[in-house]
Amino acid sequence: MSSIEDATAAPVSPSVPSSEASAGGVEYHRLALLRPRPRWWKPLLTGLLGIAFYLAILVLVIVPLVIVAALVPEWGAELQMLFRTTAYFQLDRPWLLVALVLPLILMIPALLLASRVVQGRGVGLLSSVTGRLRMGWLGRTLALALAVFVVYFAVVLGWSAAAGDAVTPEFSHPGLPLMVVLLLVLIPFQAAAEEYVFRGYLMQLVGSWLRHPAFAILLPVPLFVLGHGYDVWGAASVGLFAVVAAWLTWRTGGLEAAIALHIVNNLMIFLLGSVAVVDANATSGTPLDLLGSAMAMLVFAVVADRWAGRRGITRTAAITDGAAGTHQLPRMLRG
Repeated sequence: MSSIEDATAAPVSPSVPSSEASAGGVEYHRLALLRPRPRWWKPLLTGLLGIAFYLAILVLVIVPLVIVAALVPEWGAELQMLFRTTAYFQLDRPWLLVALVLPLILMIPALLLASRVVQGRGVGLLSSVTGRLRMGWLGRTLALALAVFVVYFAVVLGWSAAAGDAVTPEFSHPGLPLMVVLLLVLIPFQAAAEEYVFRGYLMQLVGSWLRHPAFAILLPVPLFVLGHGYDVWGAASVGLFAVVAAWLTWRTGGLEAAIALHIVNNLMIFLLGSVAVVDANATSGTPLDLLGSAMAMLVFAVVADRWAGRRGITRTAAITDGAAGTHQLPRMLRG
């Protein structure tokens, strides 16, 4: 997507606080204010309804599986294993990966449907300030993230080899082709789902109440960390990831760079895990792991931010006439 397309696709908006209008537009974390008839409680209701929709979707998916498992003993045994295991990445049991990833992917339709029902038109504002996911920018940031993380993992594996650790990949497992296909198909959607919830919905939830972007960037971080069962060093890495992804979302005016970072990070770990180079089920880390991942993420963030500036990627939603509604903002949200 060209920078011209980005610049001309910004959505029209209702009236906004004068101080934000004079600054040239509405930043990503404040986009909930551009939805029709914004109210302070609507983002909260969106979350509650999203949870209800999500649970309903899960029931529709799980109930048939439970019925089949009750009728087929082999399936029943496998289903029991699902609730006992913590090693969801197994080449012999690719369905475990599906069981881990699919529920996360289902957060996307639940969130988008709830957002449309409660907040009305403008669901695309969860994607970016232009009202849509900017596929050209997403593709470019994917290429950038891939370049950065290939170098990062090459350095890490090279360091491990120099220290005497075995890093020889294993390609002989018969389940490898299927696992690679599943990863390439599912992980992009899983990564996008987490970004829509934690960097999309939660940032705009906080931003609808608190204007400074630091609140929208930092307040959702603990929830993201709690969703990952890691030790202190792993949790620190996840927390830093959340901060970097949220900062990029704010700086670039959309989820694309954060989604790209998430996709490449997860894919690299799982693909390397599928050839026994890393442990894709690991839940612990070291200070050195944290340092290395921090450097990779920060390099990506800085380069992506500067690249967005050079390409003229839209960072704020343009304020124009003829909006979806001309309703005044709630008194508590006016500048």
